[in-house]
Amino acid sequence: MRTNKTILFVLAAVFSLAVIFGFTACKGKTGNSQFKYGKIDIPGKEGALCGAPIYIAFEKGFFAEEGFDVNLISADTETRKISLNNGTIPVINGDFQFFPSIEEGVNVKVVDGLHKGCIKFVVFPGSNIKTAADFKGKKIGVDEIGGTPHQVASVWLEKAGISAKPENGEVQFLPFSDGNLELEALSSGAIDVAAMWDPLGSIAEKSGRVRVVFDLTTDPVFADHYCCFLYASSKVIKENPGKVAALLRAYRKAQDWIANNPKEAVDIISDKKYSAIEDKTLAGELISHYTYPSVHQHGTPGFDVEKDVTYFATALYDIGYLKTPPAEFVKNAFYKVDLNLGK
Repeated sequence: MRTNKTILFVLAAVFSLAVIFGFTACKGKTGNSQFKYGKIDIPGKEGALCGAPIYIAFEKGFFAEEGFDVNLISADTETRKISLNNGTIPVINGDFQFFPSIEEGVNVKVVDGLHKGCIKFVVFPGSNIKTAADFKGKKIGVDEIGGTPHQVASVWLEKAGISAKPENGEVQFLPFSDGNLELEALSSGAIDVAAMWDPLGSIAEKSGRVRVVFDLTTDPVFADHYCCFLYASSKVIKENPGKVAALLRAYRKAQDWIANNPKEAVDIISDKKYSAIEDKTLAGELISHYTYPSVHQHGTPGFDVEKDVTYFATALYDIGYLKTPPAEFVKNAFYKVDLNLGK
């Protein structure tokens, strides 16, 4: 009898262990299947308000819905180029500062538009700088050489007849790793102009600390054009185009959500400390002005990515920053993604 009880006990224990291991195995499979494309890095810690689609896609679960376990990281322009080239980062956001890199052989394609205007050039209130011509001989603060504010300033100045090339010495660009340090340098006179990401420039303007001399949203050179694009690694496009399509779907979900919920978007970005926001009303106005496209606006007039790539490729070609004729450049640089892939 004792032997039978022992056997029954052992069998029950074995059955229990089988159930536990079976449940664990199933749970593991479920956990793996939740993220079809696994863990990826996306630069999303720069603090710029225009990075809103990244923050919202992360916080609202749009990346996860499309199969990604996203890790938000900090990365400067050179790190982004290297990571895109080797495929360790599949998609990043950026302005046309990447166009010369594409011409030089960095394996990356423009695959979508992100939003419009998000940069301001500000001066000390008493400054006599009012137009592009007044920038000649001045020191201009930027976040990094080769970054978006630097490239925007370069195109704007060159179109006004002021050389932005360092060898010509007509202007000098000085990099600052932090926007607040850039504002301090402006106040102390170490620089004459600060080219800044929102919201810092707009916040400083509202407080009376600075005066705006250039607004990317309204300036004739840039208005009604995407200022920021999404770039995808050519390596990832070739090896796993469905992965790129899934990422674009996540970004587009975020864009659409922001377009319909700007106030709530600001609340999330502020509460999660993605960007330094003290005035939520102002931040809401800025996000609305960026004109994030809704799901129905992509590809419509005013939201034509290929057309805007052509526009800025032509602008860079005209001032000598690109050597490749625009039509040829766009043929190589722009890639239209089939968003149904990977569904």
